[in-house]
Amino acid sequence: MKKIATEKGYSKALEEVYQLMQKGGDNLTVSETERIADMARHIQGYEKVHYPFPMPQTIVDIVELKMFENKMNRASLAKTLGIGAPKLSQILNNKREPDVPFLKAIHQKLGIDGNFILEKV
Repeated sequence: MKKIATEKGYSKALEEVYQLMQKGGDNLTVSETERIADMARHIQGYEKVHYPFPMPQTIVDIVELKMFENKMNRASLAKTLGIGAPKLSQILNNKREPDVPFLKAIHQKLGIDGNFILEKV
């Protein structure tokens, strides 16, 4: 498959992948499976350029992204971080500045890069 260069080509590739996936994984031939993998790489390349996912710009943004990635709600996040739900709510609603224990917890428990934290504080 050639590199996807247009929105029309992108839509066509998505449609082809969708059609093949409708057959079900157990019903695909080896060549169809390889075709899906090839198209997926090209689709991802096109999306990376034309539909970039914005990087979080604030501490709150990165914490909310981690919550989404880990399928967490505020209560479970507060428990994971070892802080009270009211404190977490205030920080996430920008009514309270993140303190050192909070920043340390998001680094250790959520794996948020320390450099990102330092740049955004």
